[in-house]
Amino acid sequence: MSQIAHQIRRGAYADSIVLMQLQSALTGLPGVDDAGVVMATRANLDLLRANRLLPETALELGADDMLLVVKADSLEAAEAALGEVDRLLERRGTTGSDEEFRPRSLRGALRLAPDAGWVLVSVPGRWAARVAREALEADRHVFLYSDNVPLEEETALKRLAAERRRLVMGPDCGTASIAGVGLGFSNRVRPGAIGLVAAAGTGLQAVASRIHELGAGVSHAIGTGGRDLSEEVDGATTLQGLATLAADPATEVIVLVSKPPAPRVAARVLAHARAVGENGKPVVVCFLGLATPLERAGSLVFAGSLAAAAERSVELAAGGGAVASEAEKATGFLRGLFSGGTLALETLQGLAPLLAPIHSNLSLPGVEPLTDPAVSRGHTVLDLGGDEFTVGRLHPMIDPDLRRRSLEQEVADPETAIVLLDVVLGEGAHHDPAGALAPAIRAAVARGGLEVVALVVGTDLDPQGLEDQIGALEEAGALVVRDPRAAVTRVIERLTAEAGAASAAVPLDAFAAPLSAINVGLETFHTSLVDQDAKSVHVEWRPPAGGNEKLLALLDRMRGSDDG
Repeated sequence: MSQIAHQIRRGAYADSIVLMQLQSALTGLPGVDDAGVVMATRANLDLLRANRLLPETALELGADDMLLVVKADSLEAAEAALGEVDRLLERRGTTGSDEEFRPRSLRGALRLAPDAGWVLVSVPGRWAARVAREALEADRHVFLYSDNVPLEEETALKRLAAERRRLVMGPDCGTASIAGVGLGFSNRVRPGAIGLVAAAGTGLQAVASRIHELGAGVSHAIGTGGRDLSEEVDGATTLQGLATLAADPATEVIVLVSKPPAPRVAARVLAHARAVGENGKPVVVCFLGLATPLERAGSLVFAGSLAAAAERSVELAAGGGAVASEAEKATGFLRGLFSGGTLALETLQGLAPLLAPIHSNLSLPGVEPLTDPAVSRGHTVLDLGGDEFTVGRLHPMIDPDLRRRSLEQEVADPETAIVLLDVVLGEGAHHDPAGALAPAIRAAVARGGLEVVALVVGTDLDPQGLEDQIGALEEAGALVVRDPRAAVTRVIERLTAEAGAASAAVPLDAFAAPLSAINVGLETFHTSLVDQDAKSVHVEWRPPAGGNEKLLALLDRMRGSDDG
């Protein structure tokens, strides 16, 4: 029958990788069936209990105590395995660093490496925000691998980072690459002209690896943490990353990668991306789950997969990064006046992520409802065939009068910059819709500073005469397109991006080689930096004051003392 033995080491902190490596080594010893090596947090104790490895005495332990449990085929074998722990914990080999002294605190490390521009933080989540805040207050950028950081602490850290013009990549950021040096879990890729901003760690790796495979290279890859594009965090690091890569002379093309973002945040980020693109750097967008029929909208290039994002960015970089657009920009609002509800809906799907806020009498995520459907507000797309417009009158495909009057109303609004109409031909439709709308279109164009785009749906066999309808619309001054994607593309090319307050780029001095960093937490990250010829100082971190909150408060009041 199996026997269990355990050992308690109070205040003996080790990082999670050391603990897992020790646990794996113990399970490989003679006679050992199972082992558990954990810091005695409540969650870890619950896990041991579920695996029937929790000794009763462990209930008195604290989160900064180490608990080692061995289950073996005899008590002698279990105790013999525990007797091997010190040998297994001995440092074997070297980290590749020449350092002889390892500081015990970030403050001590900063004195040892004053040129370090980056601090890598991978301590338990309970302590991570504290370490990250100390790094920011010392004006260092932060790569925050730690997870289980409360959302309110993440938002507070990113506000502080913006004030200090520093980056917080994370929390729960597993991947980044700065000046050719990978941080965390990253692939080695050649340097090049493509910069990445990603709220998805393995997504960033997939895109960067594919870029390398295609023969191109990466300037920098900025991870943001998975919650950055949530409503609460509001894209803080993503926007900083965009601004920084836009200012970086080594970056010619930018790629945005994320799992499904919050609709309002996606619209805000894409507005900033449009502004970046209009200033000369195209942006490839791969927001997985983003519903848009577009492949390109001015300086934005949309990719439906990670591989496609890499391929499009390589194509753009090979072409010098330019995205041609001959459309003259205008400030103001879009007003869409549709007779076809499905056409209006597809147009909204294309525009909602790019024009925020946008209003409609149709319901769609990211679209704001209108208080009064008869009165446009900001960017507006109306389905004039909706019930609220057709009670007591003919459908606008049959009678264009409502659309004509709506067009006149929008033209009278000086904030209207572009009007989008559909003209649907076919049996049962008005015999000459283009002719009925032409006088109002002509008056709209004559106003100056206003463009009319007509989306024509029909065939050369329709009774209205497709070529005649197109000719009448063009003669009146409208730009004719034949599918909703072309209509959306024209709208985006025409309207100036309204991005709101721009995030400031961070100083680029820490983005130059050779990269210099301080590592607080997982030693494997330090070893990786050294192996990549980066400068790195590893902090032998322990929970401050043994985790005692009262002592921590006292230490905070004594921060002028030397604890390094």
